[in-house]
Amino acid sequence: MSTLATRRIPDATAPAEVVRRARALPVRRARRLVGSLTVVLVLAVAARVLLGDFTITIPDFFRILGGAEIPGASYILMESKLPRAVLGVLVGAALGLGGAIFQTTLRNPLASPDVVGISMGASAAAALAIITFGLDGPAVAACAIAGAAVVSLVVRLVAGRDPAGLYAGGQRLVLVGIGMAAALQALVQYLFTRADVYDAHLVLRWLTGSLHDADWATIRIVGLALLVLLPVVLWQGRSLPATELGPDTATGLGVGPRREDVLLLVGVLLVAVAVAAAGPVAFVSFLAGPIARALNAGRTSLAGAALTGAVIVVGADYAADYLLVDINFPVGVVTGALGAPFLLWLLASGRASRRQF
Repeated sequence: MSTLATRRIPDATAPAEVVRRARALPVRRARRLVGSLTVVLVLAVAARVLLGDFTITIPDFFRILGGAEIPGASYILMESKLPRAVLGVLVGAALGLGGAIFQTTLRNPLASPDVVGISMGASAAAALAIITFGLDGPAVAACAIAGAAVVSLVVRLVAGRDPAGLYAGGQRLVLVGIGMAAALQALVQYLFTRADVYDAHLVLRWLTGSLHDADWATIRIVGLALLVLLPVVLWQGRSLPATELGPDTATGLGVGPRREDVLLLVGVLLVAVAVAAAGPVAFVSFLAGPIARALNAGRTSLAGAALTGAVIVVGADYAADYLLVDINFPVGVVTGALGAPFLLWLLASGRASRRQF
């Protein structure tokens, strides 16, 4: 009897061990993803800071950070290269995280702030502030954040909810957002007809998305905003696995519409802050989530999306400055060139019509 009992123990515990290993596999995969993307981001930042037209050696980099004054190199590093790299990381992380929240919560890869009009709302508000009211600096940034918030509220109200109180579906919200973005684009074009050459130049540069005007004051504001918003994402983001299962299942698991509202509001604020700092850098929030998801074997990773967005912006900013000799592009030109083919592929492949992706 004792021999039989001892032989049955491994058989009884085997299923539990299999379940434990199956649960641990996604965690290990997510950790590997975050670690790998962190390494890639560090390399991208190092290339952006140390290489280019004016190269800086690693020892000189740390000497300058330590307070040493190297003629030429100190100014270029601390006033141009490093601020652009740091702001690129913060803006890319905010856009990637905000886009992943939208796409996952609404279960639609097209439900990105780029597509549903959030970025265009910020852009239209900024253009209105510059051309009509003659504002600049922080006032334009505040108007951009307010514009993104107002447009998101309008899109949500027009899209409506079903009788159960849940969102009426990502498809309707995407359609409403596309219509809103088209109307806002028309408003921006009208404002251009009323602008003088100087204001039109400012608005055009702002609408393209650029890190050219990066400074430490902007970095502090964006960093403070992320410090406030990221804990909310960590707290509310625990409900995303249930949200991905669909509205009925999520409701059955205790994840109601209010959690979706909070997550979407945080996503709007993340994107609005990023757009206010660097303009609407095209397609970063659209690209980051699906790329991180593909690298994570089809599972959503908010940390992976944030890191992917940061890598895209920093890498695109480096390519924008040095891809072609003697020609500097705004970072939004490069990200737009990457995102447009991806959007066409997504539409042509039929993936955009699936509620889960």
